[in-house]
Amino acid sequence: MLNKFLLLTAFVTASFAFTTNLGSTTYLSEKEEVIDEVTSEKTTIALTADEEINLLYKTFSDNNVSMPSLISFKSALTGYAILVDEGKIKNELLTIVDFSLSSDKKRMWILDMTTNEVLYHTYVAHGRNTGGKMATKFSNKSNSFQSSLGFYVTAETYYGKNGLSLFIDGMEEGINSNARNRYVVMHGAAYANPDFIEKTGRLGRSLGCPAIPQALTKEVIELIKGESALFIYHPNKEYAKNSKYVNQAV
Repeated sequence: MLNKFLLLTAFVTASFAFTTNLGSTTYLSEKEEVIDEVTSEKTTIALTADEEINLLYKTFSDNNVSMPSLISFKSALTGYAILVDEGKIKNELLTIVDFSLSSDKKRMWILDMTTNEVLYHTYVAHGRNTGGKMATKFSNKSNSFQSSLGFYVTAETYYGKNGLSLFIDGMEEGINSNARNRYVVMHGAAYANPDFIEKTGRLGRSLGCPAIPQALTKEVIELIKGESALFIYHPNKEYAKNSKYVNQAV
C-alpha cells in the first residue's frame, strides 16, 4: 500500500481511482491489480470508498500499537477529506477524540496522514455537564459547560489561566460553531492527568474544553496548531443526522 495517499471528497461519492496534488505532496487512491489465471494479464480494479478506508486503517494498525475504533476512523476520514477539499487543512494531522469511551481510557489519537503514524495516544477530558465517567450530553450553547461534537480546525495559541492554550474553530454550524465564543480550547489541566484517575476512577471535567495531561500540553499544542483537523466522535444520532461531514460516511 502506498503510504502517502489521501481520500478526498470524491471518495464519499464515487469508487473510481484518482490522482491529485495538494501543495508539494502527491496523493494516490488505492488500486488493486488482479492477475487473470488464464491469460496472466494484469487488470487494475479501482477500490470502493469503503475498501480504501479499510486498507488505510489496516496500514495504520500494522504500523502502530493503538488505533481508534474503525467506526470513528471512518467518520473522521470522511470529514477530513471534505476539509482538505475545502482548503481548510494546512497541517496534515488528524486528531481523533472518541467520547464513546470512558474518561479513564486513553481516547485521543493524533494521526500523521503523510506517514500513517500515530504520534500520540493519550487522555482527554470532557465537559462538566457532558457526563461523569461517560460523555452523554453535548451542546453548542454558551455556559452549557458541555462538550461539542464534530469537526474543528486548529488555530492560533494564547496564554490564559490554564497556560498555553489552543483555539479550535468549530466547522459545523449549530453543532460546534460557537466554540471560539465559548472559549472551548485545548489546554492542559491537572484533572486531566493520569493520577487523577487513580484517585477518583475517572478524569476530572472541564467547562467544555478537550483538556489534556499537563505534561503533554506544550508538545501536543505546538504539533497540531496551525490548521490541522480535530474530530470529536460519539455515536450520537442527532449529530450524525445533522452533520454535513459524517452523514456521507461509508
